[in-house]
Amino acid sequence: MSDIQNNNYSGDSIEETRKKKMEEFKRSFDKSVMSDDYDETLQVHEYSDENSYKGFSSSSSPLKRKKSNEINSFSDSDTKKRIERESKKALKQQSKENKRIEKNKAKRNQKMFKWVWVTMVVIVAIVLSQVIMVGVNDLLAIEREKDPKVVQISIPADPTIEQIAEILEDNSVIDCAEYFVFYANITTSDEYFRQGSFEIETDKDYEAIINFLQSNVNRTDIVTVQLTEGMNTLEIATKLHEEGVTSDVQEFLDMCNSDIFDEDFEFLKNMESRGNRYYKLEGYLFPDTYDFYLNEDPQSTIYKLLSNFENKVYYEEEKYYGGSKTTIEELIKDTDYTLDEIITIASIIQAEAANEDDMYIISSILHNRLDNGIEMGVAQLNCDCTVYYPYREYKDVPEAIRGTYKSTYDTNTFNGLPAGPICNPSKKAILAAISPSNTDYYFFCHSVTDDGSVPYYASTIEGHQYNLSLIE
Repeated sequence: MSDIQNNNYSGDSIEETRKKKMEEFKRSFDKSVMSDDYDETLQVHEYSDENSYKGFSSSSSPLKRKKSNEINSFSDSDTKKRIERESKKALKQQSKENKRIEKNKAKRNQKMFKWVWVTMVVIVAIVLSQVIMVGVNDLLAIEREKDPKVVQISIPADPTIEQIAEILEDNSVIDCAEYFVFYANITTSDEYFRQGSFEIETDKDYEAIINFLQSNVNRTDIVTVQLTEGMNTLEIATKLHEEGVTSDVQEFLDMCNSDIFDEDFEFLKNMESRGNRYYKLEGYLFPDTYDFYLNEDPQSTIYKLLSNFENKVYYEEEKYYGGSKTTIEELIKDTDYTLDEIITIASIIQAEAANEDDMYIISSILHNRLDNGIEMGVAQLNCDCTVYYPYREYKDVPEAIRGTYKSTYDTNTFNGLPAGPICNPSKKAILAAISPSNTDYYFFCHSVTDDGSVPYYASTIEGHQYNLSLIE
């Protein structure tokens, strides 16, 4: 009380004094916060109701303010702008520094990548050069030619290039199958490779190997087959199958009924149809001794037979008619028959005749019947060799159809010539068919003796019956 009185403070003036003190304190405190150099602990005091200060002890939590560039509500306009400029400058500087660091890092990485890339290129080049060198050496047979050998290899039917390469590698003809496959696929096709056995030298380069294996001339699996005169197509197909030339009898027979050879052979191109033939090429598979390959392509086999007919029969010149030379083709033009009719007559002659002389007389009998048979009461040729065609005899007919079988070539039933030849005749039989003997015979028969077949001829049915009684 004495204090208040001594200081002459009234109640209102005390309250005003307190407010002034608080405002001064706040202004002082705010200035310290904005100051860049202020960094000490302030103790905040409050006036108590007893008009005294109540202070925070040293154990109380102090409020600290440190230097800061943050913009706050107490900053003036210039200070804000200055701080914004400095912040942007600092960010720009930091961005430049980051770019510089990233650029240096990229340079180091690029340099490292170049070294790795160059190293890899060198390694790949070395390896590739070695691989190429191995392939080139094998391609050109550089190493193999130092010690060449002859080896026997067997190529299967319809081989692939991969199969051939494996066989060649296994037999040391090449060193690397993969290189051969790559080269062969670029330069050729597997359809040109031949099946069969080959004796091949190990010093051949790839191109020489391919050419060698694509030629039948180099095959060693050759089989010699004799096709005898008078064999029919079915018998030839069976014979070739038994000798290992063809793998499928029916495939051969089907090929003999095809038209694929017509463009290559004029005598087939001009063939006229005389009815339903059993085998189109019957009569033109020339009988001879042939060298075939094992498991040969049927088309190649038939082509060989037809070519032989063309060379030895169709175009070959003959000493005929007083020594003048001509061809069978020209001789046939002087007859009233086509080539196919002559071959059909020759096939019957071949099947019926006992010998070459008999061929010409039987030829005359056939021609007589064809020319005058109706007038003489023998319109049919009545040749037993045609009864079971395309089979040789009754026992050759398949059992399933044997009891009811009837050949459309049976000359005991049909007038004139059958639809085609019944076998493949010899050249002698063909010449006999072109130039028959001049006789008046219409009948013939043969007796079988130890010395062979003996022919009998007759001009009348009575004479023929007499001859039959002699041979019974």
